Amino acid sequence: HMRVTRALRPIFLVDCRYCGAVRRNLRQLFQSLPSFIDILLLLLFFMVIFAILGFCLFSTNTADPVCRLTGFFPDVMMPAYSKNRWSCVFFIVYLSIELYFIMNLLLAVVFDTFNDVEKMKFKSLLLHKRSAIDHAFQLLVSRQRPMGVSLKQFDGLMRFYRPRMSARDRFLTFKALNTSGAPTLSLQDFYRFYEVIGLKWKPRRSREHWFDDLPHTAFLIFKGIHLVVKSKAFQYAMYVVVAINGVWILVETFRMNSGYSWSEFVPVSYIVFLTIYGVEVLLKIAGLGPLAYFSSGWNLFDFSVTVFAFLGLVALAFKMEPFYFIVVLRPFQLLRLFKIKLRYRNVLDTMFELFPRMASLGLTLLIFYYSFAIVGMEFFADVVFPNCCNTSTVADSYRQINKTFGNKTVLDEGYYYLNNFNDILSSFVTLFELTVVNNWYITMEGVTSMTSHWSRLYFMTFYIVTMVVMTIIVAFILDAFVFRMNYSRKNRDPVDNPEGAFELLSMATLELYKQTSPTMSSLSSLAAVLQAMDKSGHTFLVYLGRRSRTKSDLSMKMYEEEIQEWYAEYSRECLSQEDENLNLDQDSPVSNLAPIQEHQLNSQSERQSIN
Repeated sequence: HMRVTRALRPIFLVDCRYCGAVRRNLRQLFQSLPSFIDILLLLLFFMVIFAILGFCLFSTNTADPVCRLTGFFPDVMMPAYSKNRWSCVFFIVYLSIELYFIMNLLLAVVFDTFNDVEKMKFKSLLLHKRSAIDHAFQLLVSRQRPMGVSLKQFDGLMRFYRPRMSARDRFLTFKALNTSGAPTLSLQDFYRFYEVIGLKWKPRRSREHWFDDLPHTAFLIFKGIHLVVKSKAFQYAMYVVVAINGVWILVETFRMNSGYSWSEFVPVSYIVFLTIYGVEVLLKIAGLGPLAYFSSGWNLFDFSVTVFAFLGLVALAFKMEPFYFIVVLRPFQLLRLFKIKLRYRNVLDTMFELFPRMASLGLTLLIFYYSFAIVGMEFFADVVFPNCCNTSTVADSYRQINKTFGNKTVLDEGYYYLNNFNDILSSFVTLFELTVVNNWYITMEGVTSMTSHWSRLYFMTFYIVTMVVMTIIVAFILDAFVFRMNYSRKNRDPVDNPEGAFELLSMATLELYKQTSPTMSSLSSLAAVLQAMDKSGHTFLVYLGRRSRTKSDLSMKMYEEEIQEWYAEYSRECLSQEDENLNLDQDSPVSNLAPIQEHQLNSQSERQSIN
């Protein structure tokens, strides 16, 4: 019996809390379908026109049936071209319209739709947050303070919103929101709630460098190292070393063709460049400090490549053959050259930012693969095998025969019988080859010759679906790169992680701990901080709040002017809705109960915030 419904199993996988990104991708895919279908119909229209025209022009050539295949160009053109040189005009015009115009137009339309969907999604989320903040603010304010939220009310809110947040972090979050310095948070201050709530707070060190407290001689040494590693000359000198290393790797690669082998001996250049990279790592750790050094992504990359290169050297020295592959990681040092040019840095930064989203897009593609693989296994399992398809035009690709050349017998094998649907892994490989498109018709013709012509519907449907998904993926990459380029042109200043610094009096902090968390553990932890302040002679602490930059932060600056228009439109809608509700309340027979209910609601919210 046929179990095609197994192809719907991914629906249960998508409908879980861990696949929210996949659901968003599927929603964007379906939102982009109308514009995609419009251009697809245009493509099919021209395809039908040229199919009719091609039938009228070339149907009389029955000697060679290659024109029935559409897998390769110019193979499909050559039989007609051998009869008449002017026949190439038909194929050139067809490919120019279908491949180079309509297919690129399809990508442009999907990209534009994708961009609009992303923008509208950001707008919807932004206004939804705005509405939530307005609602929360109205619940937190009291009749005594109708224009602001006090620290005690805000602390009560954070106890419910973030139960694990410490009293110190709750206080610092309040101070970060309170830009006006007033005793309460205004509505404008409260609008920054979602920007500040994700900050991770740490006290800023009073010293500028890690070696400031060392003896004078050691301080001068490490200060000199710090100046060296921060200089432009040192950076460009390392770029030159990396470039020379890249050229030398190419030279060694050519030498390997003449019998040179990594397993025979360790080349001197490998030791020289590894020594230079090792000295660079040690100098940067000494000059910048371990914490500052390992907080940089590029430094982590350099350190990892250098360590793996050293492990490869050890493997070569002790003849540890399974670890020879580590030496191939050396060319990754060449990626450091991309830091020289701003555009290259933007490309790499965009690529690293795309990795999380690309993972969700890849999972979306795998879901479609699984569904089509299950259907293929149900209909085409054990269909193709060696020496099958003898009546088709692709029989040579499935043929497996022994040929004798003198005293030697050689197996002449066509490997396309391996592209089958016998199991799930083989189905995935076959579908990936169909996605790449090259020689896809050989697989389709082999299956069709062993089943029926209706099997082509499976392959055509899969091609259209993968074309939609791959177009969405390309549009997503283009959108991310174009967005970053436009942002870089609009904002010349470098984009750092959002951070805030706030000066807090120690006694005020101690009072906060007594009010909100009067436990021995919190007081003892604060006492350690106060003792450190007394030793350093400072009367206040400076905290830095940091969080990772998100696309939402970039969008806030990118659409700064449009956001103000969205807020104005949202305010007008809220006012009109309030007027409608007011008119309904006046017409309602229970309108006299509204003040009593409002008073009860405010009293209840006050009790909850205080508790």
